[in-house]
Amino acid sequence: MALIMVAGLAACNTPDPELIDTTFPDRIAFTAPSQYPEGIAYAPTLDKFLVSSLTKGKIGTVDRNGVYADLINTDTQLIAAVGIKVRNGLLYVCNGDLGVSDKSTATSAMKTAGLFVYDLSTGQNVRRVNLASLLPTANHYANDIAFDNQGNAYVTDSFAPVIYRVPADANQAPTIITRRDTLFAGQNFNLNGIVYHPSNFLIVGKANEGKLFKVDLANPSSSTAVSPITLSAPLPSCDGMLLYNNELYVVHERTKMARVTSADGWKTATVARIDASGYEDATTNTEVNGSIYALNARISEVSAAATAKNPSSLTASAYSIKKFQP
Repeated sequence: MALIMVAGLAACNTPDPELIDTTFPDRIAFTAPSQYPEGIAYAPTLDKFLVSSLTKGKIGTVDRNGVYADLINTDTQLIAAVGIKVRNGLLYVCNGDLGVSDKSTATSAMKTAGLFVYDLSTGQNVRRVNLASLLPTANHYANDIAFDNQGNAYVTDSFAPVIYRVPADANQAPTIITRRDTLFAGQNFNLNGIVYHPSNFLIVGKANEGKLFKVDLANPSSSTAVSPITLSAPLPSCDGMLLYNNELYVVHERTKMARVTSADGWKTATVARIDASGYEDATTNTEVNGSIYALNARISEVSAAATAKNPSSLTASAYSIKKFQP
């Protein structure tokens, strides 16, 4: 009987994989000196968040306990890491420059749009695509990324009123899929967040007007390919977006995240829920185990420093990640 009892106690002290907590807290605070992250993604292979940096041109990880660590920090060509996405063990990073990075130069500021790809297991760069070269005389700022079912990437440019297509096949050249200047052009930040819908269209947000647009990929160069989505309420300063279970989660006004739904294939859409608690200078979002998280990035400080051309003012270290409350 004693042997049976000892064996039973030993078994009780063995961790049960089904009982191990794999959830993330509703709010995760982390410290990263002068990081000023803009993009956030979740890497399943690392079980950590990834965050970018507008000031350092690097990528770091944040675990569920708020411990930050550098992951990619030696790429001299990555001037400012903006939007990021993880796909098939690869990290895709938008390279831009608002003139506030340690690596900014007079020729790169407001003129940079690139898509860089890294192997998450090694941190090594495996591909660089210069998108600004497609419109060499325009201002540029590569902002966000989405992928279609074949792995082709679509990148928004906030200063040039275009969307780029980067083929999954590295031997194929990138292209501009639409030049709808009348809809996408404007002052300050134009196109921002982007998602791909399985019905083969894109949804893009235009930050300075708080509008969403649908872009048909079957014939993106046609005069009817781009159409405004009629919203039940505007989404001012719309930033990062995520499509999950055919619902769109939009970070906007830097202080809110909206859940947006559509019943007619995204011709019209309803702002069904707005979570306005705990967002502080938020930018982009990502999904983890069915929950949506946004990055509190102190983006207002970046905007002020860029306007004043005073990057030395960007010295903050405290940031956080906040869960959407349905």
